[in-house]
Amino acid sequence: MTTSIHALSGAYAVDALDDDERAGFEAHLPGCRDCQVEVAELRRAAAELGHELAEEPPAALRASVLAAISTVRPLPPEAPVVEEPAADTRSTAPTGVVVPLRRSGRRRLANLAVAAAILGVVGVGAVTQPWSPDTSTPSRNLSAADRVLSADDAETVTQKFPDGSSATVTRSVTEGRAVLSTKKMAAPPAGKAFEMWLLIEGRMAPAGLMTEGGDQTFVLTGDGGAATAVGITVEPETGSAAPTTDPIALMEFESA
Repeated sequence: MTTSIHALSGAYAVDALDDDERAGFEAHLPGCRDCQVEVAELRRAAAELGHELAEEPPAALRASVLAAISTVRPLPPEAPVVEEPAADTRSTAPTGVVVPLRRSGRRRLANLAVAAAILGVVGVGAVTQPWSPDTSTPSRNLSAADRVLSADDAETVTQKFPDGSSATVTRSVTEGRAVLSTKKMAAPPAGKAFEMWLLIEGRMAPAGLMTEGGDQTFVLTGDGGAATAVGITVEPETGSAAPTTDPIALMEFESA
């Protein structure tokens, strides 16, 4: 047996070992505390998993199964495997060795699948759903930024800088938000930060800080849907209540 005896605890817990493996593991089990604990935990997990997945079958299930019996072709009976020896020119009488099928072969495959599922549950500590989220309803699954960027009324303005970087602001009145995206943006000076502002009814309202350069996307704080422009100024790294410098960018939605 090349497999470590300890690795058989999962298959043993769900009765998925053949006779030789089971005999060897059961001889090992009384003297191995680790395997005893693991087998007990896996059996308990298997029992709990069965309770979690148990559902009351619908009332119409029995009738539908009985109705389908006459339309389903049954599988043919399994035949034993016969291994023919190499031809012997000294005898013309056919010879062969009959190898009996293991009765538990199919059950073992099924139990191994269950064991793999249980080990996956124990390993990550939670049962995960095997299906993907429904992406047919984007409003449920998209992030706040994605909802603004994909909104039907999305309005976008881009400002490019001499060094080749750019800033793009997108707002959606229906979402009530604005999103700022930067490309290759230079980092702010030491001890400083870029502060974003929403221009609402002639007043600049703080909308967030950008302390690093590069490619970034921000959902601006405040009522982006009511803003007529978005500005960027250089401020102390803790931010300011009102702009203290002239904007390095002012993106007005009227020009979109």
